[in-house]
Amino acid sequence: MPNPLIGVFYHWLGGLSSASFYVPYRGVRGWNWEVLWLTGGLFSWLVAPWLFAAVMTHDLIGVLAQVPAHTAGLCILFGALWGFGGLTYGLTMRYLGLSLGMAVVLGLCTVFGTLIPPIVQGDFAEKLLDTSSGRVILLGLVVTLAGIVVVAAAGARKNAALGGADQADAVAEFDFRKGIGVAIFSGVMSSCFAFGLAAGEPVKALSAAAGTGPLWTGLPVLCLVMFGGLVTNALWCAALILRNRSGGQWLGRVEAAASARPPLARNYLLAGLGGTLWYFQFFFYTMGESQMGRLGFSSWTLHMASIIIFGTLWGFAFREWRGTPRAVRATVWAGIALLVGATIVIGYGNSLA
Repeated sequence: MPNPLIGVFYHWLGGLSSASFYVPYRGVRGWNWEVLWLTGGLFSWLVAPWLFAAVMTHDLIGVLAQVPAHTAGLCILFGALWGFGGLTYGLTMRYLGLSLGMAVVLGLCTVFGTLIPPIVQGDFAEKLLDTSSGRVILLGLVVTLAGIVVVAAAGARKNAALGGADQADAVAEFDFRKGIGVAIFSGVMSSCFAFGLAAGEPVKALSAAAGTGPLWTGLPVLCLVMFGGLVTNALWCAALILRNRSGGQWLGRVEAAASARPPLARNYLLAGLGGTLWYFQFFFYTMGESQMGRLGFSSWTLHMASIIIFGTLWGFAFREWRGTPRAVRATVWAGIALLVGATIVIGYGNSLA
């Protein structure tokens, strides 16, 4: 039987994984962004999805062979569109930092990813308006958006309060205007992952029929959706590598402006760790969704809220909020409190169903 409270816990684990993926990347030295992103991404979109799906599910190849071409195509298409969001998500972290960047990106992603699937499926009113459980979940979404607005407002106040030197010390490539534009695009495109998961419901049914337990039936869907993300990201990174002639960095080539040889073993280890953490957000997401009952689409809101909670905490850990007035720090903690409360409200709404 579904257990929404356990589902909330799994979504928190997914949020922690997502918020933490960029932390190992910060330790990579001597690699251009495109080299780092593609190296970590191969673990995210190819190695980890297939490895964990092969280990945790039954007859993975046989299940995927039964998937109708239309279903597989939609999963891959939405994954490719999500790939554009993933590309610019990394840039958002560079320009805005973990706290503000995640708040803006994931705010838009929350709205689109939560509401559009039931609207497209034609059961929005049935699931959200006509039942007490649906109305509680809508309340949780409103509280989530309120928390996101509060966190984003705190980030804007931080930007105004810090001087240029202080801000650059906290986020080396900080650029508020450029970062906001990238974040808006990333948030809209990133929500396509939720559409890919919704399109993959028949794949979950096939995996269950093959004997896979309910916690793991979503893993074969990830193989398809994340393959689409691999295509988009690999093409873009390959173009940058050719333009910048940066492919030699994989073998330890020293750039003209660099003073030391890249630490290859360390770089590969950190990139692999970061990429695997990126995948684990969806690994735990599918586990959490399996526990949310017939209102599983609300998992997207829980996922986004959890990422912002842990992303903001990482922002404090990296002293991105150092030097800001006490009132600004109190504001961001109020936003986190709202987001934590929203996850509890949504979990309660699912339990009512």
